[in-house]
Amino acid sequence: MDDLNLRVKEMIIQRLKLEGMTPDQIDGTAPLFGEGLGLDSIDALELVLGIEQVFGVKIEDEAAGLKAFRSVDALTEFIREHQQA
Repeated sequence: MDDLNLRVKEMIIQRLKLEGMTPDQIDGTAPLFGEGLGLDSIDALELVLGIEQVFGVKIEDEAAGLKAFRSVDALTEFIREHQQA
């Protein structure tokens, strides 16, 4: 797990108040919604705000959100790409 991936997992745990969960318990390849972490639309809004505040990256539209929120690994890659832009 690289540093950015760890920071993304920590942000998810903090923003969604997933008490008792540690970053190593989050499967980076599992979907964020449905069978993975089981997040919902309210969680998505909270993550969008967290990503903007913590990483300075905006998710501009639904298409970008669908790409970014496939998994933690996809979200990490999205942040990495947009921080360099």
